[in-house]
Amino acid sequence: MIRVAAIGDIHFGTDSAGLLRPAFDTLGECADVLLLAGDLTRHGTAEEARVVASEVAGLPVPVVAVLGNHDYHSNQQAAVARELRAAGVHVLEGEGVLLDLGGRRVGVAGTKGFCGGFAGRSGSEFGEPEMKDFIRCTRGYAEGLGRALRELREAGSTLRIALTHYAPVPDTLAGEPREIYPFLGSYLLAEAVDEEGADLIIHGHAHQGTEHGMTAGGVRVRNVAMPVIDRAFAVYHVTPDGHGPEAGGGWGLG
Repeated sequence: MIRVAAIGDIHFGTDSAGLLRPAFDTLGECADVLLLAGDLTRHGTAEEARVVASEVAGLPVPVVAVLGNHDYHSNQQAAVARELRAAGVHVLEGEGVLLDLGGRRVGVAGTKGFCGGFAGRSGSEFGEPEMKDFIRCTRGYAEGLGRALRELREAGSTLRIALTHYAPVPDTLAGEPREIYPFLGSYLLAEAVDEEGADLIIHGHAHQGTEHGMTAGGVRVRNVAMPVIDRAFAVYHVTPDGHGPEAGGGWGLG
């Protein structure tokens, strides 16, 4: 059994030091890894990222993160990632990391993702150059996620998790105004996961959404935006159910 702790949308400012550290210090008792699903800062500054880095430095479990739209706001995303990496955080964008957790080779593939909408109500690469660029941006993030999942499979991971900020399915957006669904995620992320295979998708961004969802291919999705889970982190138990993740049965999720 792998115990996955996850949280997103903590929106730390320079005045947030210590808010989550007491809870994070308990992770060694209840989790094997901590996933951070983006929007870790309020305005995407290096100073705010330094506070986040201090909050997760030296934890008893590995920490893996993607950035969110807030982390890009000040155009300091490279500095934000650098601060987090200096604290030992694996910051992913179209990449994967292979972790040894309890003797299992667990891969985490990550991307921020982007907007675009969902099947039947989505943007397309048609019309003005600006619209084409918008959707190509989303497609690029999705392709990076798929590539990272494929590389993790080829590297021998026995369990794979996709970590994004934007939502891959509309299920976990229930509660948000339908008018803004296209700005909360894209079906292309879910398509990439279903094509390459994963055992769990973790995302944030949808503050008024719902925790539980699933892709068309049957991959479980969890929205861990802090306003949704209403706690310092959620823990999901991922355990073998007698079938390998490529055999259709997948892994059970507690």
